[in-house]
Amino acid sequence: MYEDLCKPLNVEKNIRLYTGTGNPELAQRIANVLHLELSGLMITKFANGEIYARFEETVRGCEVFFVQSIAGKNVNDLLMETLIVADAATRASAASFTAVIPHYGYARQDRKAASREPITARLVANLLEAAGVDRVITLDLHSNQIQGFFDIPVTHLTALYQFGDYFKAKNFDLNNTVVVSPDMGRAKVAKKLSDYLGCEVAIAHKSRPKHNAAEVMGIIGNIKGKTCIVNDDMIDTGGTLVGSIHKLKEMGAGNIYISATHGIFSKQAIQLLEDAPIEECVVTDSIPCAVANTEGSKIKQISVAKELADAIFAVYANFSVSGLAGGNSEM
Repeated sequence: MYEDLCKPLNVEKNIRLYTGTGNPELAQRIANVLHLELSGLMITKFANGEIYARFEETVRGCEVFFVQSIAGKNVNDLLMETLIVADAATRASAASFTAVIPHYGYARQDRKAASREPITARLVANLLEAAGVDRVITLDLHSNQIQGFFDIPVTHLTALYQFGDYFKAKNFDLNNTVVVSPDMGRAKVAKKLSDYLGCEVAIAHKSRPKHNAAEVMGIIGNIKGKTCIVNDDMIDTGGTLVGSIHKLKEMGAGNIYISATHGIFSKQAIQLLEDAPIEECVVTDSIPCAVANTEGSKIKQISVAKELADAIFAVYANFSVSGLAGGNSEM
């Protein structure tokens, strides 16, 4: 057989899809789109709380994709799961390991805002690379420059146009609709959404005295009597957002809709939003939310499983990802 080594080997390329404990529901939706089985990975904890992971099938020579949203009260455990599984795959001779991270934890710590602070978003990138991650697929990073923290390929997707399609289906009077950026940093994204919908854009000017706190100082643009779509990348405690909503109402806004890719919903965020003067708060399933789409709730959820599945297939098949909706987004 060895005399034929000068000829190309006909080796089958295999794909494996696994999930951590962060968002198994989304992982299953992705598996359903790709017609893949989601199994073969055991993740458990020792009595002392340390995490243990083991592949229950061979991954030698396989393209491994691991779905894990790094968010929630156990955010640190989910990060460790990702690192441990990546290390296990590398030591099991996987051909490559792609971390599919719909929500990238610690993304807000992307610069030094004060002296003696860490840049934790960069630290997480370093940890992922050190653990053996070969590529990252993620969704609506808090800031675009986080891609530059990596020395490996990063496929950066966006849910912006899915939100656009969602609101288009509501048949708003676009002459009386405005997309509101919650701050100056999101103005470019708000403009893209307003262009996609064919409506106007407004920008909220905020001051931020401390973490998870901000105050709207004014609005650039006309919102009086108009349907307002407030678009952000994430909702954490919701306090800042709800404060902005009340400010918009004071300034004469009509019906208010909120859209955000990542619904973290810490503390009393869901109750604050349910009680707020809004019509709906639309998020994606990048992070699980038990109350979303339940009867009487203002929290609505759309799925990004198809978009993530398309990206996984494109990476596996060596197709371009820039042709995907939001592929390698400049959001």
